[in-house]
Amino acid sequence: MRSSVEIYTIATGETHIVWQTQQLVEAPNWSPDGQSLVINGDGLLYRLALSGGEPQLIDTGFARTCNNDHGISPDGSTIVISDKTEFGASTIYTLPAAGGVPRQVTLNRPSYWHGWSPDGKTLAYCGIRDQVFDIYTIPVEGGEETRLTFGEGRNDGPDYGHDGAWIYFNSSRSGRMQIWRVRADGSDVTRVTDSEYGDWFPHPSPDGKHLLVLSYDGDVFDHPRDLDVRLRLMDPDGGNARVLFSLFGGQGTINVPNWSPDGTAFAFLRYEPAADQ
Repeated sequence: MRSSVEIYTIATGETHIVWQTQQLVEAPNWSPDGQSLVINGDGLLYRLALSGGEPQLIDTGFARTCNNDHGISPDGSTIVISDKTEFGASTIYTLPAAGGVPRQVTLNRPSYWHGWSPDGKTLAYCGIRDQVFDIYTIPVEGGEETRLTFGEGRNDGPDYGHDGAWIYFNSSRSGRMQIWRVRADGSDVTRVTDSEYGDWFPHPSPDGKHLLVLSYDGDVFDHPRDLDVRLRLMDPDGGNARVLFSLFGGQGTINVPNWSPDGTAFAFLRYEPAADQ
């Protein structure tokens, strides 16, 4: 086993395995109907039914180098991907959830998708402009991007809160990577975590009760794979933070929104060391 797709249930604290493979797969994103997960592997996307069976390839047209920044729209009709096939740098596209021809959204690149507003109208992403990592939003149809952060350290991993009022993200502006949030209009930037860890990929639950965070050891910068990490749960304002469990993972574990539609469980990837390690 190299990759293990698993689900953690909040009420019971129990984990169950959905599917395991000797291949490297990443970033489970839960469908709004609650029936399946979307994962990526080898530049392609797959749909994994929670009822069992092998993952099914999703037709992404010319986009054959998708990274692990993908997600399903709130109404379940559309998939967003981040792919570099066309331009040699990550670009955001949308396509029908059943598969089809990608439609370009972002003109500036690299751009790495991370969040979809609850009303389905806006995408949040990390854009690298002149080597500066910042948080941007853009209408799902495309158009002008709106910059929400301005080079205060590295800013990455944005995801919308349950009602769309806040966008959570991770930032190194304090020295160590921590979780912050900003209102969707770019105001009221607020620190959420002040921890000993390197905190990444905040994902607010759809019911507004929780915030899930991937936490590296404090001396780790960036978000590498294959390290001992932990998943932490807290209130949306950072209060009552606790470690749910530790695991071998990191990059690929929870890169994208991964909560069940009702907010009672979340999906994640656990890994075993690669054979050449």
